[in-house]
Amino acid sequence: MSNSAATAGLGQEPLATTPLDQIPFNRFHAKITAMTFGANFSDGYALGMIGAVLPSVSAELGLTSFWEGMIASSALIGLFFGSLILGRVGDIIGRQRLYVLNFALIAVVSVLQLWSPSVVALFILRVLIGFGLGADYAVGPTLMSEFAPRKQRGAMLASLTVAWTVGYVAANVLGTYLNSGPDSWRWLLASGTIPAVIVLIVRIGTPESPGWLISQGRTDEARSIVRRYFNVELDPQDFKAESTSARYSELFTAGNRTRTWFGVLFFSALVLPYFAIYTFVPTILSDLKVQDADLQYLVLNLFLLAGGIAGIWFVAKMPRRSFTIWSFFILAVSLIALGASSTASAMVMMIPFVIYTFVMSAASNITQVYPPELFPTQLRASGVGLLNGLSRIASAIGTFALPLSLTSWGIPITMYWLAGVLLLGMFGTLLWAPETKTEHLV
Repeated sequence: MSNSAATAGLGQEPLATTPLDQIPFNRFHAKITAMTFGANFSDGYALGMIGAVLPSVSAELGLTSFWEGMIASSALIGLFFGSLILGRVGDIIGRQRLYVLNFALIAVVSVLQLWSPSVVALFILRVLIGFGLGADYAVGPTLMSEFAPRKQRGAMLASLTVAWTVGYVAANVLGTYLNSGPDSWRWLLASGTIPAVIVLIVRIGTPESPGWLISQGRTDEARSIVRRYFNVELDPQDFKAESTSARYSELFTAGNRTRTWFGVLFFSALVLPYFAIYTFVPTILSDLKVQDADLQYLVLNLFLLAGGIAGIWFVAKMPRRSFTIWSFFILAVSLIALGASSTASAMVMMIPFVIYTFVMSAASNITQVYPPELFPTQLRASGVGLLNGLSRIASAIGTFALPLSLTSWGIPITMYWLAGVLLLGMFGTLLWAPETKTEHLV
């Protein structure tokens, strides 16, 4: 006997039957968004702080250009392995355990940075932080997308990037204005422990994704969670996802491979210039002979934050495909203009830099939205993990290459080849991108 029938038999009204992605937005949706917000803030804070304190780390530890690039890209290297490995684990054992336990690792390793004895030790710790963050990059948006109502899914997922940007900007500002003593960089890096511990505490008790449970044939558990948190019965269409777990290789079979390779290309092309440029903004402003560099850095960070907020609206209103194509185009033109104006006055040069900053922050919202929508439930965490992992290798390459490119070729050529990466992403989107805004995810 179904729960609805049993309830009716006791003289109570049966529960309504509603598809999971059509349940109206309620308090639990707000809670799961807030919990994932905290993680993205922590992610942005950890990745943003290293760029702000890198000059101090370099001065104290005597870093060569090679080690500057390695330290700057260390968390991204960890993100590659964490996203790739733990994303697959999330499809095998579920989303919930990784969603909680990864921040225990991040909290412990973050505080250990306070006592880093050498550049090698710091590099290892940063890789481990990235490894833990990789789980959240794969599982966080996956879990959230599987709970989100279809109408609010884009805005909910896009808002994660705003939280990331707030953390990134906070790290940049604190790193710029509090980095005053010989050991201040250690305290600033270790301060990432605070948001990590908060996230760990509030995530305890998070339920498993009903969509994942259904995909594993655990339908009674899925029904129980939906009744408890939403007071409805699952609709029969949600059980179309029920099956055994899929093999990782199915990401590259005929039904999925175009989406998989599109996701890898668009994600990598978008984040490579972002991480490369924003890890070394102080260096770029110095090479551009900008006066009041700290003030200009603050201005750029404010536009970074404003762009992230504006991007939520654009993602909610525009088709995914059109938003991505136009973002790539505007970003590429902005970097070409920045390279061409690198010898002009600071006022002229800062115009394309500000436009790039605003649009890049807005466009980054789509990196939380598109990946979960590209894959079926049984492969969602694996697919999102793959996209995040390979995009972080691209980010690490860009971050490692940027100081070498600036030294060898200067600002104009560096901006031109970064614009070329963005144009490659635009053409890949034109050829391969599906429209996923209205797709049913369970």
